[in-house]
Amino acid sequence: MKVRRKIAVFVIVTVCFLLQSTLFQVLSFASISPNLLIVTTSSFGFMRGRKEGMWIGFFSGLLLDIFFGSVIGFYALIYAYIGYINGFFRKRFFPDDIKLPLILIATSDFSYNILVYIFLFFFRGKFRFTYYLLHIMLPELVYTILVTIVLYFIILKINQRLEIIEKRSASKFV
Repeated sequence: MKVRRKIAVFVIVTVCFLLQSTLFQVLSFASISPNLLIVTTSSFGFMRGRKEGMWIGFFSGLLLDIFFGSVIGFYALIYAYIGYINGFFRKRFFPDDIKLPLILIATSDFSYNILVYIFLFFFRGKFRFTYYLLHIMLPELVYTILVTIVLYFIILKINQRLEIIEKRSASKFV
């Protein structure tokens, strides 16, 4: 990754984290807010590949661990896996098609919520899965998908612009 890309990704992740933890907490419906870091991690995973998706996911999860987690590394591990798994779809990624990103981001958000339920609730003896599914998981999934429609295109345009700059700078050396 080039320095310019690293700075841009750092800014995107930081802005999404800040929006998720401040503005969208105020705009929450029934204490449900969208998961912007899942959108960012998944988007970069299938746009840039497994390795970059994994590192962006790790950094995103680490931010959550530091500020909101009870154990350092829990969210970092989940987000890293999500970024890595989304990276497998890089060859099927077409910038014009929004169906695949919506499906992948929805699946990532649902998987994230299932893992959080299992490790933070189920193992502590809280077995109310249907309540968690209907009142937390599905509303967050819908809200995240609605925000994805806007945020995905912003990330896509930034990524395309960075690729153009990288190709232009690489052609100077050839």
